[in-house]
Amino acid sequence: MNPFSSGTRLRDMIRAIRACKTAAEERAVVRKECAAIRAAISENDQDYRHRNLAKLMFIHMLGYPTHFGQMECLKLIASPGFPEKRIGYLGLMLLLDERQEVLMLVTNSIKQDLSHTNQYIVGLALCALGNICSAEMARDLAPEVERLLQFRDPNIRKKAALCSIRIVKKVPDLAENFINPAAALLKEKHHGVLLTGIQLCTDLCNISTEALEYFRKKCTDGLVKVLKDVANSPYAPEYDVSGITDPFLHIKLLKLLRVLGQGDADASDSMNDILAQVATKTESNKNAGNAILYECVSTIMTIEENGGLRVLAVNILGRFLSSRDNNIRYVALNMLMKAIALDSQAVQRHRATILECVKDSDASIRKRALELVYLLVNESNVKSLTKELIDYLEISDPEFKGDLTAKICSIVEKFSPEKIWYIDQMLKVLPKAGNYVKDEVWHALIVVITNASDLHGYTVRSLYRELQTAGEQETLVRVAVWCIGEYGEMLVGNAGMLNQEDPITVTESDAVDVIETAIKRHSLDLATRAMCLMALLKLSSRFPSCSQRINDTIIHYKESLVLELQQRAIEFNSIIEKHQNIRSALVERMPALDEATYSGRRAGSVPAAVSTSQGAPLNLPNGVAKLTAAPLVDLLDLSSDEVSAPSSSGGDFLQDLLGVDLSPASSQPGGNHAQKSGTDVLLDLLSIGTPLAQSTSTADMLSSGHENKSSPHILDKLGSPSGPPSQDSPPVGSSSMMDLLDGFGPVSSVPENNGPTYPSLLAFESSSLRVTFNFSKQPGNLQTTYVEAQFVNKSPNAYSNFVFQAAVPKFLQLHLDPASSNTLPASGNGSITQKLGLKNSQHGKKSLVMRIRIGYKINDKDVLEEGQVNNFPRDL
Repeated sequence: MNPFSSGTRLRDMIRAIRACKTAAEERAVVRKECAAIRAAISENDQDYRHRNLAKLMFIHMLGYPTHFGQMECLKLIASPGFPEKRIGYLGLMLLLDERQEVLMLVTNSIKQDLSHTNQYIVGLALCALGNICSAEMARDLAPEVERLLQFRDPNIRKKAALCSIRIVKKVPDLAENFINPAAALLKEKHHGVLLTGIQLCTDLCNISTEALEYFRKKCTDGLVKVLKDVANSPYAPEYDVSGITDPFLHIKLLKLLRVLGQGDADASDSMNDILAQVATKTESNKNAGNAILYECVSTIMTIEENGGLRVLAVNILGRFLSSRDNNIRYVALNMLMKAIALDSQAVQRHRATILECVKDSDASIRKRALELVYLLVNESNVKSLTKELIDYLEISDPEFKGDLTAKICSIVEKFSPEKIWYIDQMLKVLPKAGNYVKDEVWHALIVVITNASDLHGYTVRSLYRELQTAGEQETLVRVAVWCIGEYGEMLVGNAGMLNQEDPITVTESDAVDVIETAIKRHSLDLATRAMCLMALLKLSSRFPSCSQRINDTIIHYKESLVLELQQRAIEFNSIIEKHQNIRSALVERMPALDEATYSGRRAGSVPAAVSTSQGAPLNLPNGVAKLTAAPLVDLLDLSSDEVSAPSSSGGDFLQDLLGVDLSPASSQPGGNHAQKSGTDVLLDLLSIGTPLAQSTSTADMLSSGHENKSSPHILDKLGSPSGPPSQDSPPVGSSSMMDLLDGFGPVSSVPENNGPTYPSLLAFESSSLRVTFNFSKQPGNLQTTYVEAQFVNKSPNAYSNFVFQAAVPKFLQLHLDPASSNTLPASGNGSITQKLGLKNSQHGKKSLVMRIRIGYKINDKDVLEEGQVNNFPRDL
């Protein structure tokens, strides 16, 4: 016989495939066998149809296409004999799924088999239906399956229950038809039928509230009795697993009781006793017993409150933590994380055991235990828990240090009782794991240090000590260098000594030595070395005796191959040698940074830029990278060559004031291209050499004096339009200032005008918001239009974090004043107003046009609305 004819036995084909040494040989064997099967199908070979289908199933499992044999499944199912039907149904489940249209052709055959006199054929049909039933088949065959739930044979009832689960999931509307039959299954004595009946009831409760209420009222007591009988039943060899009677039935019963007890006090009360009995009497030295205890604990934590039971459940989890089995400890930690929200005090009793799990050798347990410890921290235990974690930090595995450091820093920041404790803990973390500390963490530390004026001396001395022993920790070097640059004179003079401090002797030369040692470390990154150069510039002003030595060090980097260091060195050398008259103002000590603003920016709830249009001095938080506005390409919806820089209510002060583009320059390949800041522009105006290079990293923002309080002083020398003239220079008139800066002053400062009047314009309206523009002009200045925008909330919910943004083409100049509020009352019970200034350089030729974006929060959800305003009056 041809080994690849349709009559080849299945075992011969498998042997031939396994004998293949290459994938190409296997494909050739399969291809020949498929060709023989196709020939047999076309010849309608009935003798070997079941054998061919068996071979097709094996080929299908190897991953080859077998769609040409799908109809053979239907022909075998329609055969009268059990062997043919068995192969046909097996092929149906393997080769087809519910998405196949051909499946509809088999519905009638399944319906006939569900009523067959042979119970084994009925079982085959139920098994196939439970695996591949589609929604259409479920609707057609549900009555037959419902009838079989009362069949005389328990195996058929069990399969019918499993099939019913598939049906109610596919068609939830049919759930009500199965409620009464499912409830009847709960009285079964056969454990297999009872198991499937309980699962059916559980799924019905999840699908239908009607079924849930029915089972709560009619079946809760019966289920409690069943669980009690199973828990107290004598030894039964057919159900025994490790000395426990049918743990699978235990678990299914507990899961159903959990569903019934959740949110229902009466049902929860009726099951309290049996849950306590299961929790206390189940043996925990076997895995089956632990599985039952875990489900029991989960049920206790889910049903309505019972303090005593919850304490018992948490104690069981505490025992799990002492187990040698990592899986048991892991699930215990997971459950304790849920339990802490229900009974924190009970979980706190196991704090010592949980802390030991943080030191476990298993990485998954360590990570989960650390998350649980984080949830356990409160004001009363923060000091003890932090001490334990920091002590472990030094000996922890390198791959775990990152997570551990992040959690410690978060705990210290969130629960710090006082600033000195916060600083002390961070000074313990930085020497041990400074390289794992994220940028935003040490930025926040510097913000706290600047606000703790009485701790400046203590902090800089502590950092100096730590730097002597842990100079390889880069984050520690950054913070120490920054603090020495700011408070170097306090380090040398032992200023601000605390009672618990020991005095140290540090000379000016020692302080400079520390910075020079740090900058020479090739292991440190560019940003850190740039910060060192900045600190040296500051110390050159604070320590005049070391100024020449510092200048020599800076000159050395004028020939650096690193562009950033080279540019800084050239600029700083120019400041030291040629501009000593303004050096002290440029490197003055940083002002205290606003902690609330910085925290808000980290959380994303505060606009990035600080509005200064009301005449307040520019006081951007130093050391914090300025958050850039969201890209407005989609807002403008215009070609790039027509668009001018967009403005917002929190716009950049210097950009509005100076009328220059301060947007960051794009990086050039092969080096770090410097970005121009507001201070750079001021230095250009004062002819101080090359502008200061600004690193693209946040660390560099901390190191440079770009945003310190010297900027307003220089503005005063120029004559600020919004503040009093400097005492060091004669006042400058407002008109000349407008000519010099070629921009707008604050719109709100424009005097009342008696110019022409214009009708109000409905600029934007949606289902939730209405925006109206009111216009005015000054006589003799037709190019400039002043707009008062009024925003009204049409919805019943108040809006918070209200932000209005606008963008215009290049022929227009736009200025925005801050909005009157950032909260918009509901239902039109108030409004927000905001003033705009528009200067049209092509007045009379081109009309005004504007693209607007409005953002706000409603019920903690961010909403963004956009629109274009084209219908401005033409004479504007």
